[in-house]
Amino acid sequence: MTLVKVHDKQFHPYLTQTMIHDKLQETAAAINADYAGKRPLFIAVLNGSFMFASDLFKYLTIDAEICFIKLASYKGTKSTGHVITAIGLDTDITGRDIIVLEDIIDTGKTLSQFLPQLINQQPASLKIAVLLHKPEATVYPVHIDYCCFSIPNKFVVGYGLDYDGLGRNLPEIYQLHE
Repeated sequence: MTLVKVHDKQFHPYLTQTMIHDKLQETAAAINADYAGKRPLFIAVLNGSFMFASDLFKYLTIDAEICFIKLASYKGTKSTGHVITAIGLDTDITGRDIIVLEDIIDTGKTLSQFLPQLINQQPASLKIAVLLHKPEATVYPVHIDYCCFSIPNKFVVGYGLDYDGLGRNLPEIYQLHE
């Protein structure tokens, strides 16, 4: 097993590129079927979802638009419990079909605070697509419509997810080695 070091911690391979892309194709197929004849707007939550959003979009065959927002609640390997909106939504979503793209949902706090802001703008529909979900860590339940992977409550990096800014560029997902 090849370990990678990010800052002061060691991580072992967890989800391979092949596993990730197979799930992305499956998820895109479901979205393509659900939104046939429609033009949804995807809202990708930065920074972590940039790889997920980019690769998922490559498998979409429907007409779709994308915009980006920046929400943050992590410092180190733990959620701070405070959600910060660093870059806000600058697109009118009234009457639009919206799909929020999130890299990971663990406690659910980030989306539980952000979703009411979207609902207040009266979209036609609002769904959530997530790369990773940690059901054991969920404190604020959020309905997930498209989930690529449910994972244990262990810290992960790679494929857009970071540990204090580093590790996002890893092409696979690595789990904290204990």
